[in-house]
Amino acid sequence: MNLGNTTQLPKIFDPRGNLTFLQFPDQIPFEIKRVFWTYDVPGGEIRGGHAFHEQQELIIALSGSFDVIITGKDGQKMRTSLNRSYEALLLPKLTWRHLENFSTNSVALHITDTEYSADDYIRDFEFYKTLKISD
Repeated sequence: MNLGNTTQLPKIFDPRGNLTFLQFPDQIPFEIKRVFWTYDVPGGEIRGGHAFHEQQELIIALSGSFDVIITGKDGQKMRTSLNRSYEALLLPKLTWRHLENFSTNSVALHITDTEYSADDYIRDFEFYKTLKISD
């Protein structure tokens, strides 16, 4: 999986309804420690607006659509639209992101490799720009 590019997850076609899955290490590059989802996001609202020191995250649009905006240290932005439940976006640690443009009834699934820690969040973009980010 590449930063900013969606990756296709397995899709098993069935006339009764399709099935998609992911499992470590085939479709997800880390062991899962936490799963959460965002939903009922009011029109025009933005989620995220931070990076993580250690957490990696895989984001999937289970329902509806939304955009993930990745902002580089130079302020350059890259937009990825998620709107298929069989596509996933990997965000490595130290990736500044926010989510916007949520459609009605959208559900964003977040799968991470760490348990929740408030100390892992980087919420100040100016501080974020000072961090050394290795490629």
